[in-house]
Amino acid sequence: MTFRHRPYACVAAVTLPLLAAPSISAAQSAATGLGQPYPNKPVRIIVCFPPGSSPDIIARIVSNKLMSQWGQQMIVDTRPGAAGIIGVEAAKNATPDGYTLLLAGATELASMPALRSKLPYDADKDFIALTRVASVAYVIAVHPSLGVNNVSDLVKLAKARPGQLNYGSSGNGSGTHIGAEMLNVLGGVKTMHVPYKGASLAITDLIVGQIQFIVASPIFVMPHVRAGRIKVIATTGATRDAFLPDVPAAAETLPGFETGLWWGISAPVKTPVPIVKSLHADIIKATQSADVREQLAKQGATAHAESPGEYAAFIKTERERIARVGRQVGITLD
Repeated sequence: MTFRHRPYACVAAVTLPLLAAPSISAAQSAATGLGQPYPNKPVRIIVCFPPGSSPDIIARIVSNKLMSQWGQQMIVDTRPGAAGIIGVEAAKNATPDGYTLLLAGATELASMPALRSKLPYDADKDFIALTRVASVAYVIAVHPSLGVNNVSDLVKLAKARPGQLNYGSSGNGSGTHIGAEMLNVLGGVKTMHVPYKGASLAITDLIVGQIQFIVASPIFVMPHVRAGRIKVIATTGATRDAFLPDVPAAAETLPGFETGLWWGISAPVKTPVPIVKSLHADIIKATQSADVREQLAKQGATAHAESPGEYAAFIKTERERIARVGRQVGITLD
């Protein structure tokens, strides 16, 4: 099979410079309904994972474009830790004036609320969903010595060796954990979970054969695939990934299999409605620009443009999907 080139590689975090842009017009000022331009000072966007992570990269791509549109600096504020709780709490407690935003994804808005009974935030009540900005399908990768070439082979092997195949994840309740358990549920098999403190550690053990397969981001997996150290047998979107057209989607073998990474932007609740409307319009303009779409594509990501209602409904659907898998296999984070 062939892979279309894309540089699946994390980049180092960098300070975002203030980009030159036209001044905000009187019409834009009036559109906020607040009698003053928005934004008229730096805007902070909180990311719940460390510099160089996928969400940090996504945030910087979108922020650079917003800076060029606004003529105001954007600060990407990484607050890693506690499966996203630290960053989400920081955004929750920020002044709801449009100058602090949250870029969050499946872990913070879907997995944690679905699998943990107590959280210091309510993902629905504490935030206003603006739009999903990007998504990336996972890949299912195996050690070459396993001798499987597709999901059907993996399921057959797991049925022949119940409880003997191990898979790695980036932690309990993570998207990679949920993805592998979806394979267990839909394939009617039992494989054993080995949680790691991050996907890179799991991939390292996959390379040396300590675990047999993993569901993970292609950003981390593809360099090792190209080097022949591991093998990709499927992607996890509803249909084939445009960047890996020769790799079948797992759903072709296991109908209903769909999972992956996604990120969206939210604002603290009580952010003024005129600013929410202005933010939504500007973020959509940014994510649908040709240069941002191209930059996201280089990271293997698909750009999105959704209404606040559509994004909120998507989050709810994802949460219900994760909760259903959690109940079936007994995943809890308490």
